[in-house]
Amino acid sequence: MKTIQLERMKDAKGFIAALDQSGGSTPKALAMYGVGEDAYANETEMFQMIHDMRTRIIKSPIFTKERILAAILFEKTMNSQIDGVYTADYLWDTKGILPILKVDQGLAELRDGVQLMKPITKLNELLTVAKERNIFGTKMRSVIKSANKTGIRAIVDQQFEYGKIISAAGFVPILEPEVDINITDKAEAETMLKHEIVKHLKDLDANMKIVFKVTIPSVDNFYEDLMSNPNIVRMVALSGGYSRADANTKLSQNRGLIASFSRALTEGLSIKQSDDEFNKMLDTTVQSIYDASII
Repeated sequence: MKTIQLERMKDAKGFIAALDQSGGSTPKALAMYGVGEDAYANETEMFQMIHDMRTRIIKSPIFTKERILAAILFEKTMNSQIDGVYTADYLWDTKGILPILKVDQGLAELRDGVQLMKPITKLNELLTVAKERNIFGTKMRSVIKSANKTGIRAIVDQQFEYGKIISAAGFVPILEPEVDINITDKAEAETMLKHEIVKHLKDLDANMKIVFKVTIPSVDNFYEDLMSNPNIVRMVALSGGYSRADANTKLSQNRGLIASFSRALTEGLSIKQSDDEFNKMLDTTVQSIYDASII
């Protein structure tokens, strides 16, 4: 881990662009971009089209380190190239943007009100490649569907368990225990979640550095006190299904919390747009998310 990269993640202004749609979410992401399922014949063609979309975003003159802090990549994106170099190297060497890798293998079935991550069976192999590809950090997601103490404890236990392995391998892990924005007991679930996080932080090795990616909380500034914890490099927020406008409004009400948006970032972009139209739309989007992230 480079000190300059860690300092950028900790102190720089901006937000994280989540460009890590995986197999299950790729068709939906392409559809939003104006590419229907009839446009590709198989999975190989589908992933090429999503890589083309991501490449267009990354290469845009709008996508720069002045407003974009880091970008989260899917494994296939990490192993693909932009202008003859691997994506992570293009991001850091050409753009000055930190490359982060999604490492989870999807969600398990609902149990005790939560969806844990499926076992990450290829984590060591993936981290070995990530080191070769000059990845800075990782991201892994699980989901809370109700205020169930047993389930939430299991979510946080699992996130920290994998996080310690990832940190020991030299990366900064992003722990993402998402709380579903549609549940009726969301605020109660967030209280339980924070309680479990604080318990783990008390026993954490001082040298371990982590980032938390959370749902924008029901109570404004709910996570602000965690931001001063020496183990936590940054607190970031997912858009969670909110429209970009709603996500920005809610985010701006939380001091120090920055965006890590996926769907809200690509909302309004289309394959049919000219480069000028595309860049204008992206500029409006990036500026609005940036503004909400620097409160």
